[in-house]
Amino acid sequence: MNQVDHDQAVRLTAFAWLAEKTRAHGEILPHSVLDEGFTFDDHQFRLVGPQGIFKPAGLDLPLTIKTVPEVPGQPRPYEDEWVSDVLLRYRYRGTDPFHRDNVGLRRLMEEQRPLIYLDGIARGLYAPIWPVYIVDDDPVAHTFIVADESRATVSVGQVGEPARAYATRLTRQRLHQVAFRQRVITAYSETCAICRLRHRELLDAAHILADTHERGVPAVSNGLSLCKLHHAAFDQNIVGVRPDYVVEVREDVLHEIDGPMLIHGLQGFQGGSLIVPRREEWKPDRDALAERYDEFRKVG
Repeated sequence: MNQVDHDQAVRLTAFAWLAEKTRAHGEILPHSVLDEGFTFDDHQFRLVGPQGIFKPAGLDLPLTIKTVPEVPGQPRPYEDEWVSDVLLRYRYRGTDPFHRDNVGLRRLMEEQRPLIYLDGIARGLYAPIWPVYIVDDDPVAHTFIVADESRATVSVGQVGEPARAYATRLTRQRLHQVAFRQRVITAYSETCAICRLRHRELLDAAHILADTHERGVPAVSNGLSLCKLHHAAFDQNIVGVRPDYVVEVREDVLHEIDGPMLIHGLQGFQGGSLIVPRREEWKPDRDALAERYDEFRKVG
């Protein structure tokens, strides 16, 4: 097998391996799984390394690029950014266009070879997107433009461009939601802010201001970690939260007579205090809560 065929076979094996792992673990993979990697032709191929652009031993060109997770209060070493639903502006390794990692990505662009993008969601957690392609190079801005298959200039399947672009947009939206959930639930120490339930699998990240709102940003301060019941109650304005972090139950529900679930699941939290994260920048935005609380009062 020549070098080009070997490279292609390794990449296709990596894509199949990722498909298998995301089916088993979900859309977010831990660093440990990516670091262990897969075996091809009796050789172990890892998917992550200490640097953002990673070429495993056994390949002549990079296999993955990654963006490190955002840590509140700390700048990222490289400010990669999505400039649309399907285009990523990915920073060079350093500022030298001829650094071997940058040369490797440029060769991938010239030879139209695919690679994997690992989007940092939270510490030790990455969302893999594959295949992606380097489609442009800007030596002045020290960036590459990375596209998923819907915008790549290579032939990547028989599905029409509008359908691929739509599917990719949904993928990006879904990953944004997954990232939002991970960050919010982690900030709240895996606890429902209303009832203190600590089963992560039963927790959601509720938006204070909806993501369709002009200020509905996917930031921890615009989120609440809530169990399934209290998330639904908050979304339906059965439960509200005042800007001073006090929980209120809608008046008509507060006086209903039903059973123990209503008493202990909703009515019992009237006037209770919301659990909030310790970090100031993670605490619920009081202005956002005030706007949402006004909506709750109007419904009640």
